[in-house]
Amino acid sequence: MTAAVRQRYPSMMAVRDNTMPTVRLTDGTNVPALGLGTWRMGESARTRKREVAALRAGIDVGMTLFDTAEMYGDGGAEEVLAEAIDGRRDDVFVVSKVYPHNAGARSAIAACERSLQRLRTDRLDLYLLHWRGRIPLAETVGAFERLRRDGKIMRWGVSNFDTADMDELLALPDGAQCAVNQVLYHVGERGIEFSLLPLCRKRSIAVMAYAPVGEGALLRNAALLRIAGAAGISVAQLALAWLLRREHVISIPQTSDVAHVHENRAATAITLSSATIDAIDAAFPPPVRASRLAVI
Repeated sequence: MTAAVRQRYPSMMAVRDNTMPTVRLTDGTNVPALGLGTWRMGESARTRKREVAALRAGIDVGMTLFDTAEMYGDGGAEEVLAEAIDGRRDDVFVVSKVYPHNAGARSAIAACERSLQRLRTDRLDLYLLHWRGRIPLAETVGAFERLRRDGKIMRWGVSNFDTADMDELLALPDGAQCAVNQVLYHVGERGIEFSLLPLCRKRSIAVMAYAPVGEGALLRNAALLRIAGAAGISVAQLALAWLLRREHVISIPQTSDVAHVHENRAATAITLSSATIDAIDAAFPPPVRASRLAVI
């Protein structure tokens, strides 16, 4: 935790005294419940140094799960991540994603190999289908299983899959190998709690929450500002602490600011009071009916 963050939030524990919570995947692997995303990284040479520094700061404080994709910066985010983890590959858990149109029997193999080249590594810890496309799920799963057998990926999953999509996937012969479903989930977008989150929990599939602070919109929300102020924490910490209390949920906030990395990491030391949780539920009620999966 930086001196500035500690001064602003004096009640927070230092990171060195704060154990990182973990989520257990289907194969028994434990991964950090709080990682870092790379969306919008690798798009400008002017910001590369800051991006690399933020990702390296994440490693230093135990936020060693990194999410990227071939889509982000047309592969540029993968290259930024490669620079950040250089010399520390065995200390991190690398997630990347394949475009739907690249998720075929042959194209997925080629796409994965391109990602490996950009990341300068010999394997991905997790490879996700970014969203559903026209290529049959069975074909994509077959390609993922081949990549897994060949040691190019350790495990695979999906992203932006709703309940019906998951039902279809899990009905496939190798569908139960799915380790993760990455979806939009935050305090202001709780639709997955009605049926998708319970399904994933039942099948021991981790949920990876992207945009956990609503791409910054939650930071300006009047209700959350009041609730966070009463709790003596930042809105970002409130939003992340709210997710961290959920079993089987991994959060991947994106930031290129080292101070924000430390601020986010401090959220793992926060236990929200019942009054704070009630206030959040009053401002952002849980769903009472099924709704279409929200995506960005």
